[in-house]
Amino acid sequence: MEAQLHEGQCGLCVHFGQNNPQEPQLIQIRLKHEAPENLVEPCGLPRHQLLHLRVSPISGCEGFEFAPQAQASQPAL
Repeated sequence: MEAQLHEGQCGLCVHFGQNNPQEPQLIQIRLKHEAPENLVEPCGLPRHQLLHLRVSPISGCEGFEFAPQAQASQPAL
């Protein structure tokens, strides 16, 4: 099942899957603003690196920064 993603959620964040940013699945998530609910990727936010944190696309934190593809493809209001 696919989950819709919104600003502030990890799937649209530059740190989500940061070690492999050209992964086709990550690019599609950022372009479509939807992701499989069971997907888990590493978080590359510097303050989380020691934790080796893995997050789902629907997770979120205060370190959110739009991935370039996600910001460029934001749905119009």
